[in-house]
Amino acid sequence: MRSVHTAIDNVVPFRRPGRPQPQAPVVSPSLAARRVDQRALMDAVYASGTLAVAAGDRETKLIAARLQVYGFLTVEELGEDSALRRLRPSEAIRAQVDRPWRLSKAAYGSGLSVTVPAADDFLFDSSAGASA
Repeated sequence: MRSVHTAIDNVVPFRRPGRPQPQAPVVSPSLAARRVDQRALMDAVYASGTLAVAAGDRETKLIAARLQVYGFLTVEELGEDSALRRLRPSEAIRAQVDRPWRLSKAAYGSGLSVTVPAADDFLFDSSAGASA
């Protein structure tokens, strides 16, 4: 029997002269800095479990709100009575700067960030799969 050679040595790419070759997209320095800041905040929260954010730290709050929208963090606001209230992503983006926050790692599967209509509750019932 004859073996099939998988590597092709005689393929020559045809390029048109004078046509620019595609290059990797250039990332702006501000976008790169934002990604570094997001990663640093997420690493700090994941390493420590929770992280307190000062009331006036608007930049950190914006980064945390963005990470909450992506599902990486849980944001809680410290109230006047020292009670924590979990913020929805829409609330976190428009949050006031006069209250401190506590950031924590998002618990996947423990709670949904959106409400589920009563007609669709059966989709999320863990006992329904066991009885089938």
